[in-house]
This record gives sequence, C-alpha cells and structure tokens, in this order.
Amino acid sequence: MRRARTWLPTLTAVGGLLLATALQPSTAQAFPASSTQDVLAYLKSVSGTQIVSGQHNKEPASAPAQYTQQVKDITGQYPGLWGGDLMFNAADVANRQRVVDQAKTEWANGSLVALTWHVCTPTGGGSCQFDGGVKTQISNDQFTQVVTDGTALNAAWKKRLDEAVPYLQQLKDAGVPVLFRPLHEMNESWNWWGNRPGVNGGARLYRITHDYLVAKGLSNLIWVWNVQDNPAGGWAGYYPGDAYVDVVSLDAWYKNYPSAADYQQLQAIAGSKPIAIAEMGKIPTADLLNSQPRWSYFMLWSEQLKGSNTNAEIQTGYFLPRVLNQGELTLPTGTPTPATRTGPVTGLAGKCVDARAAGTANGTAVQLYTCAAGVAQTWTVGTDGTVRNPNSGKCLDITSAGTANGTRTQLWDCNGTGAQQWQAQASGQLKNPQSGRCLDVPGGSTADGTQLQIWDCNGNAWQKWTLPA
Repeated sequence: MRRARTWLPTLTAVGGLLLATALQPSTAQAFPASSTQDVLAYLKSVSGTQIVSGQHNKEPASAPAQYTQQVKDITGQYPGLWGGDLMFNAADVANRQRVVDQAKTEWANGSLVALTWHVCTPTGGGSCQFDGGVKTQISNDQFTQVVTDGTALNAAWKKRLDEAVPYLQQLKDAGVPVLFRPLHEMNESWNWWGNRPGVNGGARLYRITHDYLVAKGLSNLIWVWNVQDNPAGGWAGYYPGDAYVDVVSLDAWYKNYPSAADYQQLQAIAGSKPIAIAEMGKIPTADLLNSQPRWSYFMLWSEQLKGSNTNAEIQTGYFLPRVLNQGELTLPTGTPTPATRTGPVTGLAGKCVDARAAGTANGTAVQLYTCAAGVAQTWTVGTDGTVRNPNSGKCLDITSAGTANGTRTQLWDCNGTGAQQWQAQASGQLKNPQSGRCLDVPGGSTADGTQLQIWDCNGNAWQKWTLPA
C-alpha cells in the first residue's frame, strides 16, 4: 500500500506548470487516533482562510483509491481528504472491507476520511443495481412506514443500517473519525429518499438514521447533511435540526460552482457549523475560494476529475495558496479522554446526581441531592456515551425513551438505545442526541430529591454538570 511522503522538492515542468517532485522523501507524520471534535475543530479553524482538497472514489470497491491516485499522478500531491462509498451492488458490497481498509490507510497517511452511501431502498435487499435500487421511487405510504417506529419497513431500514455498523465500528476502533454523509442530495428526486421536505420527510429519516447509529455507540461519526444546488431552493425545509448535523454541505451540479446565492443560503442554514462542497465536477478556482472563503473542504467527484478538468486546471487548483493537501493538515492535539471515568457528577448548587435511596431497580428516579460518599452518587462515564451507576449496573435513562421537554430520568437496564446516550458539551451540558435536549434540573430547583429531566439546551446554570475527573 502507498504511504504518504513529505518532500524536499525540486521543480519539474508538467503540463506547463512547475510541480514539486521527489529529491529526498521522508515519511509524513501520521494522524493519531482522534475524536470527531478534533476534526470539527480543525475544519472550523481553516474556514475563512484555507480549504482541504478532496477526491471521491466510486466503484469498484476493489479499487478504493483509483481516483485519489489519479490526483497524485497529475499533481504530485495526494488530496487532504479521501472520499469513499459503502456502495450498493453485490460485488461492491462484498468488498466493503477494502473500502474500510483504505480509509484506515488514508487516515494513517494524514488525510481526513469521508464516507457516503448510495443505499438500496428498504423495500428491497441489501444489494441492488443503481437503476431501480438506489435511483428509484417508493410510494408516500411506503416512505411513511419507513419513518414510523414499529412498522416492517422501519425495521427493514434499521436492519439495513446494521449492515454498515461493523465497518463503521472498525474505523471507530482504529481511532478514525468519519465525515459521514448519509441520504445525500435530500432535495433531489433521483433517489428513493429525496424530494420529501417537511418534518416527516427526509429530515425525519435522517434523524432516525442518526439516532440509531449513535445508539450503536458509533461516536466516531461526523454527521454531514447534504443538498444539491437545485434552483428550486428551499433547502432549509430538508434540514433535520442542529442537534443532528455537524457539517452542512452542498453538491454543485446544476452549475460548475456554487453561486453567491447558494453560498448565502447554505450559510444561513449552517450558522456557525462548518460548510463544505461535498461533490463537484470542476476544480475550484482562486476567484471562487476568495469570494466564498468559508468552505472548509471540497470533493471532486471520481471520473469528473479528468472528465471535466484539464491537467493544468487540476494542477493549478491543487497548488492554490488556500488549498491544503495531504501532509499539510495538522489536527489539534488534545488530552486523550480516559476510557472510563468514575466518581460523582456534580451540578447546581454543588449537589450531585443521585439514584434515589440507592435504589437498584428499573425505574429508580435519578435526582439532585446533597453530595455524600456512597454508591448512589457514583457514576461511570464511558466512551460509549452511557452514564452508568456501578452499584445497580444500570444506566442513566430517559423514561419511555421520551423526547419531549420535561421527560424525567431514571435508572434502567443498559440497552444501547438512544434514551441512554449522553454527549458532554464544551459548555458543561450533557446532551441526549436522540431528543436534542439536555439533562436539566426542573425550574432550577436546588431542593434535595428534585428528579432530573431533559429540556431544551439553554445554557442555564441548572444544565451545567461536572463529570468525574
């Protein structure tokens, strides 16, 4: 397998341009095992001044770096972002392991990793042809069943997601954060999931997908939401909500480059989140990047690299001052999070999260109480997103998997569901991704025995928690 290199360059003329070629190679510094927050912090840090180059690699899965290699052959550089696909036809599905292995190699070589999934309709099997399987339509009634818990098609969708879990888990185990772009081009009608705006449309399917995979413990996924530059606009009508999205992205196909209006529309949706061009056919120009500086990465689509660009255009794009290629990215180096942390969880008025009366039964209320040594206030915070009470062996749980404001918390058998997932925020809040809400003390009460709940994340003091050291 290829390895990344840094070079002491000499200059060689290729296609009318001067390119760096090897005089004396030395191995580039590989990326360490990192968190999604490391990658997001990096994307935010380059936004406005620089942009990461990217290249997608489509089928066959047996050659998951063929288009990335074309970039190297033309420019002497590898992209700063490798893109792959979990794919759809039987031969490629059987070769998903090669895609995952390539993703690990790219990360080790100093490139970010992105995965999309041209996923087969849940009305059919786990592999399919593109036409009739991915590029197809299902009825409104069928789609409603897909997004309705308890239906056969909803179960079929979750079973489809299960097919990807072992591969995504491998990347988690290897410390590889993945820019994961499911259900892409949600505003288009070529795919079975698309052209369904509104709260019960594609946005709901995205939320279900997010919650299901988060509940599987896949904390290495960076959730990339995506639309195409469809002139019909109205992209916000497909947005699943800030709690479900890390990166907001656009595919530029109706025109070579995003227009100023496209750029503004996407920024309005993203707010402070990073934005990206997730697919495009033409290599970016200096004018585009100077006029639209907030893009954090771009991704050239497979065969369009050479099909829509001359070698000179590709070379020029890769050597623009703003563009960051493999070996030029430096992730922030934070302190690794311990595998588990055990101790008290303290909050409002210095009081602790407590299992009422040191109970161990399912349904035991989780409350705020004056801190005291003992098993009722001992919690283990792990990397799987759970907060466990070792005395009972049970998890901090949202009653009946509720998502509404005011839903109370309890102890319950640890079961891997979204009701038991908690994400520590930089603000000190504990956020439940399934509901998009935070662990909260009702009304900011400091009375002993106040049962904790979930509520809209609002930054109040009664949503701030200190986890075990």
